[in-house]
Amino acid sequence: MAVELASEDLVSAIEDLGAKLSQAKASINNRFIGQETVVDLVLASMLCGGHALLVGLPGLGKTRLVDTLSTVMGLKGNRIQFTPDLMPADILGSEVLETAKDGTRAFRFIEGPIFCQLLMADEINRASPRTQSALLQAMQEKEVTIAGQHRPLGKPFHVLATQNPIEQEGTYPLPEAQLDRFLVQVDVEYPTRATERDILLATTGAVDAQSTQVFTAEELLAAQSILRRMPVGDKVVEAILDLVRACRPGEVEGRDLEGSLSWGPGPRAAQSLMLMVRARALLDGRLAPSVADVGAMARSVLIHRMALSFAARARGETLSGIISRVTARTLGLEAAA
Repeated sequence: MAVELASEDLVSAIEDLGAKLSQAKASINNRFIGQETVVDLVLASMLCGGHALLVGLPGLGKTRLVDTLSTVMGLKGNRIQFTPDLMPADILGSEVLETAKDGTRAFRFIEGPIFCQLLMADEINRASPRTQSALLQAMQEKEVTIAGQHRPLGKPFHVLATQNPIEQEGTYPLPEAQLDRFLVQVDVEYPTRATERDILLATTGAVDAQSTQVFTAEELLAAQSILRRMPVGDKVVEAILDLVRACRPGEVEGRDLEGSLSWGPGPRAAQSLMLMVRARALLDGRLAPSVADVGAMARSVLIHRMALSFAARARGETLSGIISRVTARTLGLEAAA
């Protein structure tokens, strides 16, 4: 085993956490109906201590999901509406010069909305690259540097950003370095007919359904610690390495992708996949992940860390198709849609 077998205490902690996560999912589903895959991926990213990029058309409940998560997970949440005129100081905060009653002057720092535990960056690609970069240090180091001072953010700290995949006018694509800081990309699709019927009935009545708090911030931090102690077998570790390296056109394993990809995932993708397979096992009530978990998490972890070549786009190839093909060839599995 790559990690020592879990002790009895760890087994008990994982089982208790699994039961608590089931309660959290039930509470989330009171307000965010259906879309179980979306809920699982976002919850998994938070269990891993990471950030998630939610991609979907307007009106599919992305904002509602983030608001519900803030309540259920017991986190202080803030929302920033990204616009072309948004400035870094609007996110981070700024220093103002104040005059005291005795006439002395001093600078006082006014915190921006980033000083929270769950930040919703709504339509993140509508802000300029200068403003987008204000999140780089925060997402990686969980702190910001302003006027030479390091200011820690909330614990835990998560960014859930939304992005509209259709509109391109007045938008600025996220740079690769920032995309790589998102643990997963979560595609929010149209609901099924049955789910849409439930949504219609639940949200157009006199009373809107409410969610209740299940976790506290301290309990979420403890859950993140438990997840990192989950055992992972050598077979799963090798499957992660095989898959990530097979998606790189410059590696021997990915030599058949030379004409299809401009670049592939880096080491952070393997780290993210390692955490996400543990989170999936935890959400399913299992004590350790399997190779099937690697295939199930492959698309969400890899798709925003790869880029099609011009020739591949001309041929009509897609990143989803390439990931599915590589996953099937490398692991003998199909990547989750």
